[in-house]
Amino acid sequence: MKNKIFMLMLVLLIGVLAACGTKDDNATNSNTGSDSAEKQVLKVGTSADYAPFEYVDAAKGEEIIGFDIDLIKLVGEKLGVEMQVQDMDFNSLVPALQAGKVDVVISGMTPNEEREKVVDFSDKYNQTEQVIVVKKDSGIKKEADLAGKKVGVQTASIQENLGKAIAEKVDVSIEGRTRIPEIVQDMMSKRLDGAIMEGGVAKGYLKTNDKLAAFPVEVQPEDHKAIAVQKGSDLKDKINKALKELADEGKIQQLEEKWLEKAE
Repeated sequence: MKNKIFMLMLVLLIGVLAACGTKDDNATNSNTGSDSAEKQVLKVGTSADYAPFEYVDAAKGEEIIGFDIDLIKLVGEKLGVEMQVQDMDFNSLVPALQAGKVDVVISGMTPNEEREKVVDFSDKYNQTEQVIVVKKDSGIKKEADLAGKKVGVQTASIQENLGKAIAEKVDVSIEGRTRIPEIVQDMMSKRLDGAIMEGGVAKGYLKTNDKLAAFPVEVQPEDHKAIAVQKGSDLKDKINKALKELADEGKIQQLEEKWLEKAE
């Protein structure tokens, strides 16, 4: 009887130890897998209203496409990570980066003094000019003609700052909007008389709307696009290395030919 009791207790003890070992092993495997998955994904913030750089072609689906999107995916390949793109309002991008809600921002963003105080920027990957878009029948052909008019700009953009600078020379009202399509819609419905846009973005609207025209702003600001990361992040150097490699390989030029030159 004693031998039977002893054997029973031994079997139970072995079973308990085996169960504990399995539980610990599973926990270890689970944690390792979670850490690995986390390292392989970077969250990318963008404002998908800025064709041809980032936008959604509703006729083809809900996927965000464009020059910037292709570029950041190529950068991801160089870094060995997956770039997970999220759409948000342009004026929310820098705060989201500061708060750690995203790891990277690519959205046709131009470094300026205010932004550089709170985030870091990569080397530039594209340069462009700024234009004023108007309706052809508006009679507006130069900045002086904007006197007494309303001009739309995207909130928190370089165009907003440019509009304020123009307003110091010309008696024009600068009105902010969250999204570029909203600015164009308000211009077509005569709630706005014009809009300040980047040249590459304006080309897309000029191509699809023969009622629009554009002319360059008189004083062109230093305007180039760069990728933003959190202040002090080691991603800056890694992204710069990837951008240089992509430029040397001719892949950035290929993206320009694919997305920008076709808007001519």
